[in-house]
Amino acid sequence: MKNKEINLPPVPAVLLAIISVQCGAAIAKTLFPTIGAAGTASLRIGISALILLLAYRPNLKEVTKEQWKIVIPYGLSLGAMNLIFYFAIERIPIGLAVTLEFVGPLLLAIAGSKRLVDYCWVLLAAIGILLIAPWTNGRLDPIGILCALLAGAFWTAYIVLGGKISKIMNDGQAVTIGMLFAASLVLPFGLLETGLSHLTPKLFGMGVALALLSSAIPFTLEMKALGQLPPRTFSILMSLEPAAASICAFIFLQENLSIYEILAVVCVVVASAGSTLTAKK
Repeated sequence: MKNKEINLPPVPAVLLAIISVQCGAAIAKTLFPTIGAAGTASLRIGISALILLLAYRPNLKEVTKEQWKIVIPYGLSLGAMNLIFYFAIERIPIGLAVTLEFVGPLLLAIAGSKRLVDYCWVLLAAIGILLIAPWTNGRLDPIGILCALLAGAFWTAYIVLGGKISKIMNDGQAVTIGMLFAASLVLPFGLLETGLSHLTPKLFGMGVALALLSSAIPFTLEMKALGQLPPRTFSILMSLEPAAASICAFIFLQENLSIYEILAVVCVVVASAGSTLTAKK
């Protein structure tokens, strides 16, 4: 009996993935004081891998050599992106981390564009990102900034590799196998940090919710969308990330939105809608 696939159009799938990821990021930050950033990432990725294994039960013997060559680096980039992003938001605000992380996909969007209208949407999204960035007069942790930029580089690799693997491999199996390699990369850091030694049933339950919100659901949705959208369109749609991050931080962490952040929300929403309307089929 075949597994039932999530059947959503690519654009709603990306938007739902964005909301899910940012809610998860806000929840994750509340776990850092107890189990640390690496411990939280390990809990999230490890549980996500188990959930996906139970859901899709991939047959590793059927994976071809061509598929292995892409799904392995896809999974490793997925794990590195999430681990390093957690290191970033441990040191700097979530909105700033997401803003800096978006530099990678934004550069991919510019590099892959051949039409003037696409540059206009990218420019509008960039203006929104600059407006929403929670710059402060205080000193920002340079390691946090570096981690956010590095996470953006791995995010770019994830987009490119995800687009390739989605064309030669079943979506659910690709995400599941990729998550296994992500877990193999992240878990050693969690064990070294020793935060997992403080794990309780309540924290484990939060880890399950975090895994569903931040990994299992959004990555499956994104894989579905990546197979149908060009990389530049996917990247511009993901410009909603800083807005979603600030809104979720307001809801879960009581971070207020300034007038500049409200203007930024308008910019990125218009850019995302515009890129969707003008994108070639």
